[in-house]
Amino acid sequence: MEAVAVIVALIFAVLVALGVIATVRTVRAVKRGVDRTVHQARRTVEDTRLKARQFAQPGAAGEVAQLRLSLRTSMRATQDALHAAAPDDPSLSEALALFQRLSAHGHELDADLKRLEDEPDKTRVAACLPELRERTARVKDSADSLRFAAQDRARRFAEDDLETLSGQIRMEAGALRHWSDEGMSGEGMRGEASGGGAGGQAGSQAGGQAGGQGRAADAGAPAGEQQPEPRAITGRDRDRDAWRSPGYSWQKTGRQEQQNAG
Repeated sequence: MEAVAVIVALIFAVLVALGVIATVRTVRAVKRGVDRTVHQARRTVEDTRLKARQFAQPGAAGEVAQLRLSLRTSMRATQDALHAAAPDDPSLSEALALFQRLSAHGHELDADLKRLEDEPDKTRVAACLPELRERTARVKDSADSLRFAAQDRARRFAEDDLETLSGQIRMEAGALRHWSDEGMSGEGMRGEASGGGAGGQAGSQAGGQAGGQGRAADAGAPAGEQQPEPRAITGRDRDRDAWRSPGYSWQKTGRQEQQNAG
């Protein structure tokens, strides 16, 4: 009984532990989903605010908003392109590492631009703006270069794969046409051979029948008896035989001789 109680307690403890693990994983997954949704919502709100400020505030303040918006758009597009292509192309691991280092500079630059955006001294903003403009251009150009290279690489791989596939399809199509022509020629040769054999056999049978009937007619006539002269065909005979299908002359002669013999 004690062993049964221990086993039951162990099973219960295992079930409780599995339940706790499943609950923790579920909570973490939900938390990650909520954090992702909140982050996307904040990013959308910030981009909308920068777009509005870019057009609403002319001068240095509007240019700072424009720099922040272009930097964020370029970095986000490069990140999405690299993360989308990395699972299919292991060679992009080095590019991802470089982008992580570039992202650190991008976040630092975005923070500097945000502080300059809230700066009330317009003179300081105008003085710091050229240096920040140059840094933004360098970071943005680097991010664009990585993104364009990844896109060109993926497109080149797709073109190479399509070219290889097209060549294989052309080879297969040629093989199918080759086998089809050979099969048709073989069937035609077999048809001609069978047709020739059947025609020869039919001719041989017809010739045998004709020879047999001729010999039968010769055997039916007595030896030394003179054959009757051929009778001229009159108009009545011509009208009577017009509906008959044309036949061989020896078959008609054979039937007439048989009637005379009967």
